[in-house]
Amino acid sequence: MTQSIILTLIGLFLVTAFTNILATLKTILLAKNIMNPVYLLVFVDAIIFATVLGKVTSSEGISYAIAYALGRTLGVFIGGKIEGKLALGILEVDLFLNNKNKMIELAQKLRDEGYTVNNFLASGNNGNKRYKLEVVIKRKEISTLESIMDECNIKDPTLKIKNLSKVEGKITTTKRIKTV
Repeated sequence: MTQSIILTLIGLFLVTAFTNILATLKTILLAKNIMNPVYLLVFVDAIIFATVLGKVTSSEGISYAIAYALGRTLGVFIGGKIEGKLALGILEVDLFLNNKNKMIELAQKLRDEGYTVNNFLASGNNGNKRYKLEVVIKRKEISTLESIMDECNIKDPTLKIKNLSKVEGKITTTKRIKTV
């Protein structure tokens, strides 16, 4: 293989990875119904895809197809990492606790941090009393919730986590200051 072909394959690999990152982000934004950036992502992706497709189909040998496939794989991986960092969305987290005092302490700490919290008396296995906390949080704040549970010495509670498509009324904003 000549240096020119190797550079072309590397370019194909990188461009394909980039377009797959765009496609992954487009899918995430569509799922969250955030439409405005989707139009631009689709346009850029289509232009690049048409160019790359022409290069892959007009080439001889399997090396271009492999570079394309590897680029797509890397793009999905990087897109997933970016999505994890963005953590778009809102969650409803239901925590089930056996200890009423822990439930009251956790509910108060969460309210002090600005979260909307509802608590209920529930019935657990064999009719035993359980206490349910219902918290609405931004998806990227799940680690904040976990740290508050740690502060309250709550280990491995039963959690039910649901994605919400829309919340009306108070939107949670955390003003939490990390202490060192």
